[in-house]
Amino acid sequence: MDSLVTSLSAGLAVCRVAVVDNGGLLSSLFLTGLIGSASHCTGMCGPFVLSQVAARLERVPAAGMSEWHRLSGAALVPYHLGRATSYAVLGAVGGAAAGILAGWGGFRFLAAALLALAAMFLMGMAVPRLKLLLGTAPAGESWWSRSVGRLARPLFASPTGWRGWLLGMFLGFIPCGLLYAALAAAAATGDALASAFGMLAFAAGTVPALVAVGAVGHFA
Repeated sequence: MDSLVTSLSAGLAVCRVAVVDNGGLLSSLFLTGLIGSASHCTGMCGPFVLSQVAARLERVPAAGMSEWHRLSGAALVPYHLGRATSYAVLGAVGGAAAGILAGWGGFRFLAAALLALAAMFLMGMAVPRLKLLLGTAPAGESWWSRSVGRLARPLFASPTGWRGWLLGMFLGFIPCGLLYAALAAAAATGDALASAFGMLAFAAGTVPALVAVGAVGHFA
């Protein structure tokens, strides 16, 4: 028992250091998600949110509808937790890969290149021609998007509990320019844990806009 408590304390201490040392990056990624989601995520992920809202409403009789059902239906907590899980995994892999490459020398150049890539993706969100150059323009559905769609489609029928979480996890891997920008910036730390926390901050920033979409769906 004592060893478990010691291990947990050590793990929390490491996490605290990662958050404190990268507070500026976490704040920036949170703001990126908060601002970017208002224009980008509402259009790209809004249909996924509205589909889940509709499916949840169909499961609750009108006579049994309460404010709790409305709030939980709009919040879609399992779905957002699933997205956050995917983003954290991507961040950890990206940060670890960048750290390995940095071990071969030239970390400053690698970090600068990743930050420049993040800036390019963010610019691409605003400039249509850059979207085509970066390959993030919606020019037809890719094989990857189709594969993710096939896995996620059966979960839309009942997107609650673990099914909602799994749905969020699958949809978290759909190609997205804003996500690429956040991932490149997070990976620039060269640290798996810091990068994962950065992507969690980004995910948290995207939640308010999508909850607002869900609330509008319930109101409609």
